[in-house]
Amino acid sequence: MSLFIKKPLAQLLAQVADSKHTLKRTLGAGNLVALGVGAIIGAGLFVRTAAAAGGAAGPAVVISFVVAAVGCAFAGLCYAEFASMIPVAGSAYTYAYATLGELVAWAIGWSLVLEYALGAATVAISWSQYLNNLLGGSIPYEWCHSPMEMSATGVHGIINAPALVILTIITLILIKGTQESAIVNAIIVVIKVSIVLVFIALGWKFIDPANYVPFLIPADAPSVTAANGEVHSYAPLFNHGWTGVMHGAAIVFFAFIGFDAVSTAAQETKNPKRDMPIGILGSLVICTILYVLFSHVLTGVAPYTDFIKEGKEASVAYAITQYMPGYGWLATLVSAAILAGFSTVILAMLYGQSRVFFSMSNDKLLPRIFSDLHSSFSTPYKSNLILLVFTGAIAGFVPESLTGNLTSIGTLFAFVLVCAGIWVMRKTDPTTERPFRTPLVPLVPILGMIVCTALIVSLDTMTQVVAFVWLLIGLVIYFSYSRKNSALRNGNK
Repeated sequence: MSLFIKKPLAQLLAQVADSKHTLKRTLGAGNLVALGVGAIIGAGLFVRTAAAAGGAAGPAVVISFVVAAVGCAFAGLCYAEFASMIPVAGSAYTYAYATLGELVAWAIGWSLVLEYALGAATVAISWSQYLNNLLGGSIPYEWCHSPMEMSATGVHGIINAPALVILTIITLILIKGTQESAIVNAIIVVIKVSIVLVFIALGWKFIDPANYVPFLIPADAPSVTAANGEVHSYAPLFNHGWTGVMHGAAIVFFAFIGFDAVSTAAQETKNPKRDMPIGILGSLVICTILYVLFSHVLTGVAPYTDFIKEGKEASVAYAITQYMPGYGWLATLVSAAILAGFSTVILAMLYGQSRVFFSMSNDKLLPRIFSDLHSSFSTPYKSNLILLVFTGAIAGFVPESLTGNLTSIGTLFAFVLVCAGIWVMRKTDPTTERPFRTPLVPLVPILGMIVCTALIVSLDTMTQVVAFVWLLIGLVIYFSYSRKNSALRNGNK
């Protein structure tokens, strides 16, 4: 039987109607938008903005955000069509199973572990770092760093305890129920978006128009020396001008990662045909507007060179402290918003991963334990607990420097295949009902594939190699277990 056997659309929809083994439909359009905003707005807004402005784009980072948003929109439009047409948990994995075949579906499901599970662990490590900063470094070094790290004074890390704590709390919330998770997420989203709006409103009056001149970084801009002695040159092609803007777009693109987590909630949405497109595209639009306004104010308040000289990861708090006298309290709120942002990103990532595993387990490509539902909460609690062990081990004992870009490459790979899937399904199933239709097919899917592939190529070689090795491990599991146990290959027994 072919490696690219496809799961019939009718069978997917029948799976949704199976009331004995399904997830509760409790989410509306507002919940989905909040889930998307919660997943998108994290460290990206506060860290990536300054990194892109200071390193390559200057004040024109606002254009970088628009370019990145357009790239995400191509993928988002494709996700919206699939989510409205196939309202099943599993996101890109499920879509690939229906359009590109089982082997490709397995590959994308396995790659999503890099985005969701590894992403949650990575963000939990950052959450720990920011919590310690907010507490003035009061957590002992050995209890907030992995054994692979050592301080300047020679202290070795033992375990990153705060990272484990936040992962455990979020996991317990997810086990309790989807509606409860959505409520917690919505509350945190309101808090952090409010702080972003406060910064925009208060910072606007501190904008110095001189900071916008020149708008594009000139090729002959003098080099900048950072506080640690590193020298940043603007002479390279992608560190100035319009090419710098495009480089900035590649940097801030990852600030948009997360909107696809909305599609994993399709099977728990009351009216997925209407609400899924609203959730996916609505969260993208809201975040794009906030990103553009935020970056405009930030680069107007402080010169872009400051983000290389002094700001770094704490650039927003630095800008407030240095250029907004009397608003030091806002810098503290920004740190709190970053923690809140990390929390909702972790929630969305763990939620998304458990739903992908739920679908793969229902298809018997993974053991049944990943789709066992709690008798009272109707959530895949065993899957959540297994993910806690996996993500906890990474967050507690592995440094962030080893996990970073792997999250991005898993996401981009999923985007490429979802865009390809829309194009294929328009050819193979042209008469299927599509409550939401991606416009300008095949142009939009092709542009989505081009943009995301270009970003994969732009990642460092080590990330590409590790991702390839991860894919090989997944193929070994597929041929040794999943292919033999596939429900589709065994008459859905």
